[in-house]
Amino acid sequence: MKKLLKKYGHIWVCGYILLYLPYFFWLESVITDNYKIMHVALDDVIPFSEYFIVPYMIWFFYVSGAVLYFFFTDKQDYFRLCTFLFIGMTISMMICTFYPNGTDLRVEVDPNKNVFCYLVQMIHNSDTPANVFPSIHVYNSLGVHISVMNSERLRNHKWVRRSSFIIMVAICMSTVFLKQHSVVDVTGAMVLAYVMYQFVYGNAYVLSHRAERQKVTG
Repeated sequence: MKKLLKKYGHIWVCGYILLYLPYFFWLESVITDNYKIMHVALDDVIPFSEYFIVPYMIWFFYVSGAVLYFFFTDKQDYFRLCTFLFIGMTISMMICTFYPNGTDLRVEVDPNKNVFCYLVQMIHNSDTPANVFPSIHVYNSLGVHISVMNSERLRNHKWVRRSSFIIMVAICMSTVFLKQHSVVDVTGAMVLAYVMYQFVYGNAYVLSHRAERQKVTG
């Protein structure tokens, strides 16, 4: 047991989810109307396409898969990814709490048309159109790809890095083509990701932790 705790004790970081999910669902239940509509002209130009439900749902595996991969392979990358994701998710929830927002972009779909429309309807039934800015789907996808690109372990695995980029772009596109988010939500997520990148992967962070490792190793 001691060996397991020593090897996998860093799992405690994921305990954040036990705090995040209850708050998220509470926020979904209380913010149902009287919120700022996130909608710009560009949103009306982007057509709805139910086929983007595929990358939209891949997001769940993309993010959780990255966390699990780094959990088992590299503690440093694991901590950096979790720091990036969890701080950003918290900031997003705080924005939605003090600046209630939502979207009016959703279109009605016929769940009997095809399996893709059926899945879109499932998302509509389980996810309210509120609390959309900034987009967590976009933010977390950017965070995962950034972690992949900054991983020494994956530096020589070009196919992984390229695949990650394609998946990340597809997920970001899916949020607007499914009318789950406005372009404003996507832009907000990008800005937040840029700020968090400077904090988590910037030179100051990297150099400070490199110095700490050098002290430990002598």
